Amino acid sequence: MSLLLLDTTFLIDAERGGLNLDEAIDDEDDVAIAAVTVAELLVGLGLASGKRRNARQGYVEEILESLPIIAYDRNVAVEHAELLVAVRGQGRPRGAHDLLIAATARATNRTIVTADQQAFTNLPGVATISHR
Repeated sequence: MSLLLLDTTFLIDAERGGLNLDEAIDDEDDVAIAAVTVAELLVGLGLASGKRRNARQGYVEEILESLPIIAYDRNVAVEHAELLVAVRGQGRPRGAHDLLIAATARATNRTIVTADQQAFTNLPGVATISHR
């Protein structure tokens, strides 16, 4: 069993049918999403229109109802601060949401499943799996 944190890029690919979930996630895996991923999914929903919006709304609702959501709590905040110090020391800026996801993964000992491994490269204590 693996502790996994699904990145938004993974969920978007899943929505678009670009991956086989059974290949990326085993039945025994403990899967969750970060609170910031909820915001990212809702932004995608808010920007969609027409039939795509209806389909996306169903997909987002299913994700939010079926997966545990890990809150930004004190433990995640501590990890977030450490990652901010690390990336500033590296002189390589990162996306704010990516750092929140990485901090959530570190605080909960989870591996991030992502289509954008570059966003998490050289972050201390952050493990990733690319689904592509």
